[in-house]
Amino acid sequence: MDFILSVIHIVLYYLLPLVAVLGLMIFFHELGHFLVAKYFGVTVLKFALGFGPKLVGRIVGETEYSIRYFPLGGFVKMLGEDATDEETQDLPPEEAEGSFDNKHVAKRIAIVAAGPLFNLVLAFFLFCGLYLFSGIHVMAPEIGQVTEGSPAHRAGLLKGDVIVSVDGKDIEGWSEIREVVQDKAGNPLVITVERDNKFININVIPEESLTKNEFGEDVKSFLIGIVASGKSKVLEVGPLHAATKGIAETWKWIRLTCLVIAKLFQGVVSIKTLGGPILIGQMTGQLAQESLSYLIPFMAIISINLGILNLVPIPILDGGLIIFLLAELLLGKPVSLKTRELAQKVGLALLIFLMLIVTYNDLSRIKIFEKIFG
Repeated sequence: MDFILSVIHIVLYYLLPLVAVLGLMIFFHELGHFLVAKYFGVTVLKFALGFGPKLVGRIVGETEYSIRYFPLGGFVKMLGEDATDEETQDLPPEEAEGSFDNKHVAKRIAIVAAGPLFNLVLAFFLFCGLYLFSGIHVMAPEIGQVTEGSPAHRAGLLKGDVIVSVDGKDIEGWSEIREVVQDKAGNPLVITVERDNKFININVIPEESLTKNEFGEDVKSFLIGIVASGKSKVLEVGPLHAATKGIAETWKWIRLTCLVIAKLFQGVVSIKTLGGPILIGQMTGQLAQESLSYLIPFMAIISINLGILNLVPIPILDGGLIIFLLAELLLGKPVSLKTRELAQKVGLALLIFLMLIVTYNDLSRIKIFEKIFG
């Protein structure tokens, strides 16, 4: 009985949220390919969510829309996108015009790139919606501790001071303080604090120090020696501010995702830190049970990861196809079918190897399976 209840718990709180979240990401990804293909007059034969046999399907116009049994994936099938297709042979000129291969290479690149780019657009909308309806949650700029002997200590900053501005820049959240201090690179700062209902200006000179970044590397930093109190607050924002913040947050995670990929190749980030669908499912389930305000930014980050990873130049991914199309643009002719087929086999092998690694990592971290089978 306990085993059955555990399985039901996994399905309701982990599997279903995972399918819903990844389904949304995949839908937007394939929608990008679909819409741009239609815009350029390409005939789209199939639009499918999932793989394998059809669960439900319907033909509307020239396109068959379907949902398949295996939900972790999806595809858009365009006329003439596969060089081995026999569908485009002996087609009348008016139908051949809708073939993917008959379009200019720049249009084909746009169609392929649209999927990953739509994932980034989805992340932007998720961040904007979150900020617009729930506000921006930030750590309050209140000092919780002043390090003895630090520039802040010598200048007279005290625990409980609320930082209002730094060098004339208004401060709304704690993270903004470090950004301003870093930009000033050791120059004197005028910090305005609120203390006992009074506003006081205090001059502070940041000192250079070695700190660890998110990858554990030593980096130069300018610090004044204060620690946040840990209190938080919510900033109510309008549509313009929400959009601006959404753009900034999307770019932040795009940059961080690209940086992580680069660090993986450099060996700075261990491959053991990678996670796959199992870990995503666990985190999605946990966040969904806690609050949608936690789940939405997580979904945005996953969508960004999906978009960026699909642009990695590995054959079989969108990024690999874009490389072939760029080569065609430069050479004036398509890369040979034999070369593409060989590259796709190598790319598929790499993806299978990566999936095995992330699945092993996921299973080694997840404790819920120990409760069931342990």
